[in-house]
Formats: sequence, structure tokens, C-alpha cells
Amino acid sequence: MIRYLAMSTVIVLAIAVAIAAWVNRDLIRLKIASVYAKVPPKPGTSQAPVGGSSRSLHGDAPWALSALPECLRQESESSGTPQYVRAHLPAGSMPIVPPNDLRYGNCTIAVRGWEAYVHRGSDAFRIPPIVQFFKSDNHLVVLRIAGGSADLRVYQPVTQ
Repeated sequence: MIRYLAMSTVIVLAIAVAIAAWVNRDLIRLKIASVYAKVPPKPGTSQAPVGGSSRSLHGDAPWALSALPECLRQESESSGTPQYVRAHLPAGSMPIVPPNDLRYGNCTIAVRGWEAYVHRGSDAFRIPPIVQFFKSDNHLVVLRIAGGSADLRVYQPVTQ
């Protein structure tokens, strides 16, 4: 009798763990972003950059604007469901309609449809879809939705 009770307990616990993992799958999913970094070639290899590009850094980077403190300084970030994050849009935020080019310091943000391209010198990043830009007072607001989660970042332009 105890043997059957122990087996049923193990089965119930396994089902509970599986349900908990399924419900929280977005929280436990690893999100890995990669950036290409040019390294000097090894002796005896070709001097041409990989892919024929002369850019020093490039790739998909949802966080690209946060990595450019000489252009924009991140002031706040909200993450969660799209409904929750949209509620944190600053009052009076006006959408920036694509196509549009935004310039902050030596950074250019090319807003194209639901994605954007960020250029600074020889660095080039793509903010993958779905991304929307807003203007609020003298702030730039970026809303990015991926799957069932959203990320809202508010940036202050850096004055030179």
C-alpha cells in the first residue's frame, strides 16, 4: 500500500512541476543576443573581414540604444505583458511614424516599418521587430514587443 502511495505522490509531483514549467516558460527561456566583434586575423590567413564587412560591431541588438551612452542615456525600463508595458508610456507620447531617421550625437536611428537600424561610426545594429518609437517631451521612448512579452525604455538625449 505504501509503495502505491509513494508512486502516486511522485506522479502528482512530476505533473505539478511540468505544469509549473509550462506556465512559466517565458520566464525560464534563455534569451541570448550575439554581437559580431572583429578580431585580428591569425598569421597566414586572409586579411578580408568575415562576410566582406568592414564594420567593427554589427548584429541584432534589442538593447542597442542602451549600449550607446554618448548618444542616449536610459532613464527607465518596464517589462511585462504588452498591456502592462503600454500603461507605462509617458503621458503625451506621440508615435514616430516610419520611415524616419533620428539623430542623437553621432548616432543615427533609421526607423523602418516594425524594425530599426542604429548606426554609430562603423558600428551597426538592428533592433528586431516589433519595435515602435515615441517622442515624449525631450525623451525618446522605445516599445519592443516579442512574443507575449514587451519592453519599454525611456531615453534622455545626451547634449554635447
